[in-house]
Amino acid sequence: MMNFPFYIFGVHPHLIFESLAYFIGFRVYLYTRNKERIPIDKALWVVVGATLGAAIGSKLLYWLEDPVKTLENWNNLIYLVEGKTIVGGLLGGLIGVETAKKCIGWTRSTGDDFVLPLSVGMMIGRIGCFLTGLDDHTYGVPTTWATGVDFGDGILRHPTQLYEIAFLGILIFFLLYLKRKQSGWEGLLFQLFMLGYLFFRLMIDFIKPTPHPYWILNNIQLASLLGIMYYIWLISKKQTEKRREIHA
Repeated sequence: MMNFPFYIFGVHPHLIFESLAYFIGFRVYLYTRNKERIPIDKALWVVVGATLGAAIGSKLLYWLEDPVKTLENWNNLIYLVEGKTIVGGLLGGLIGVETAKKCIGWTRSTGDDFVLPLSVGMMIGRIGCFLTGLDDHTYGVPTTWATGVDFGDGILRHPTQLYEIAFLGILIFFLLYLKRKQSGWEGLLFQLFMLGYLFFRLMIDFIKPTPHPYWILNNIQLASLLGIMYYIWLISKKQTEKRREIHA
């Protein structure tokens, strides 16, 4: 039986895999980005915008997980700096990227270059979440499924971290296949990535024991739902524009 947290050479798994996620994700971006689409100096500014936006977004959405608790701890620095969310990071990173592009005067889409790095980084990071166990608060509710994992308290729970890794693997396989088939639509892969991942988070958080203060939704699901509506609108808008171009 595995002990949680599963320390590696005495180092906490979250620290190891979160560091690897950032390092490997950035290296994948530099290696796979479309070098003809955006020069390296502007690409680095986009990365800076994404990083800052993700840091702010992940924190803001975390504070909305339990609004009452956040208000009660508004002057508790430890509470305010701990915790973050991937969905908040993605949406905040999107805002950060668009802000950076406006600052440097870049108008072309850059999202497709982030699909593989983000997927790889998130998958690596979720390994750290899984190995951390109960302390990470990313596990699911108790289950009788064969996939149930005992994180150390004798209760079998949904290993939602592993579900997410599997989903991202399937999603990136589909998107890379689509990339070879489609052309002429910059940004489509990133839009589909965000749409797919946000839908996954909307559904998977129903089996997470987190507060659901927004009717039947938690903070992640509410943000995911807003993001889904945005990307459905954006993709529909792009399709309409392409049809107009064809018939023009």
